[in-house]
Amino acid sequence: MSSTPVLAGFHPDPSICRVGEDYYLANSTFEYLPGVPIHRSRDLVAWEPVGSALDRPEQLATRPGIAGASGGIYAPTLRHHDGRFWLITTNLQEITRGHLIVHAADPSGTWSEPVFVPGLIGIDPDLSWDENGVCRLTWSDVVRGGISQAVIDPFTGEVRSDVRELWRGTGGAHAEGPHLIRRGTWWYLIVAEGGTGPGHMVTIARSAAPDGPFEACPSNPILTHRSTSAAVQSTGHADLVECVDGTWATVYLGTRPRGSFPRWHTNGRETFIAGIDWVDDWPVVDESRFGEPSDAAGFVDDFDSATLHPRWIAPGVHPGSFARPRLGGGLELKRGRASNATAAERLLAVRAVHPNWTARVQADGDVALSVRIDDAHQVLVEHVGGRVRARIAIGPLAQVVGEVEAPPHAQLEIRSTEPVVERGAPRGPDVIEAGYRVVDEFTRLARLDGRYLSTEVAGGFTGRVIGMEALGDAVVVRRFELEPA
Repeated sequence: MSSTPVLAGFHPDPSICRVGEDYYLANSTFEYLPGVPIHRSRDLVAWEPVGSALDRPEQLATRPGIAGASGGIYAPTLRHHDGRFWLITTNLQEITRGHLIVHAADPSGTWSEPVFVPGLIGIDPDLSWDENGVCRLTWSDVVRGGISQAVIDPFTGEVRSDVRELWRGTGGAHAEGPHLIRRGTWWYLIVAEGGTGPGHMVTIARSAAPDGPFEACPSNPILTHRSTSAAVQSTGHADLVECVDGTWATVYLGTRPRGSFPRWHTNGRETFIAGIDWVDDWPVVDESRFGEPSDAAGFVDDFDSATLHPRWIAPGVHPGSFARPRLGGGLELKRGRASNATAAERLLAVRAVHPNWTARVQADGDVALSVRIDDAHQVLVEHVGGRVRARIAIGPLAQVVGEVEAPPHAQLEIRSTEPVVERGAPRGPDVIEAGYRVVDEFTRLARLDGRYLSTEVAGGFTGRVIGMEALGDAVVVRRFELEPA
């Protein structure tokens, strides 16, 4: 059983397909832009980013601020059919327009403008094609309940049949995340039940036809970690793929809670991999098949490329609209929020992918470095007008907790460390420290129990991100570092 994700840090709701020897993976992004990152792999363990399916303002708009937190893009499905990659998803903030479909000849290239499927209100849409080329949309139906299906034209979004109910699951809460795949003579409907929390599970049903009727697997759930002491929890929302060698695999999401009871997870829902065996034409999950992937590496960005690396994201605004690499190195950031505000307006961020880490930013001008779940749950260290200050925002409370004159050449620094507590004392998942560094000396201005920057406290469907925002004009970031502890 692997306790290391193949995509660490806020990569939930994975969907997978294979083209030749290459595997492609998509994840949901909620309020963060660009939307829906696409990764590629040859071995299902090491993944490289190749771009995003929704990387232009005309394709996707999400809402900034606390009102937009965990809105935006919900679970996608990525498929390849008749020489094209297809991606379908739902923008929660435009849910009445219907599910959103884009396509591309190459997932690293330009994706089409979206079309919308009207009238089929819900989330977690899936696309599948039968042997006659008929395209079916299957989704979690929030109007009727359960999993529903209709025939559509994926190029136009036109609905070409009545809505048909497929399955309501096995009785677990929130039947969602459906994926419809074919193996041999059977069509399999993979579903998430139990909610994307401690009760999460993968269930499956099969039918001789893509529109049912479906019979449930007698061994459901086929994957769950509920009521166990496993390091990885909340496992579910799976998708299946046939491998190059004819075997099968599944990707699914999970969390890594830490600390004393009831434990907290901080980096969001992450993507894991497992093998699939087939017994009596039912899938059996082998969580040990792929072993332990390598831990995510740190990085240093001097912004010496003409374009931003795909790792950079922003809540509610496209990064390219305010962040521009300079010829010869450095990154220009347009002014973001006011220096006395905490609601991000132009925050350039990366996902937190390590359990413990250190982040530093070296910049000219007034700038902030923060770690956050959302605007109401964050720790910030700011360089403003010749001073360095640290602030903590937890719910409606936001306060400056430390402030000093800025020493020359100071780098802003935030780090996550393991808590040191007396035996038997309660402990959170980590400790957040914020301050500044001059050469080899770190000066701490703030310290916070990491449970207050966890999903269990903040709520929502994302995870921690580490970001920087210009608090004045003419800000140039010279260097950003993120290293695992």
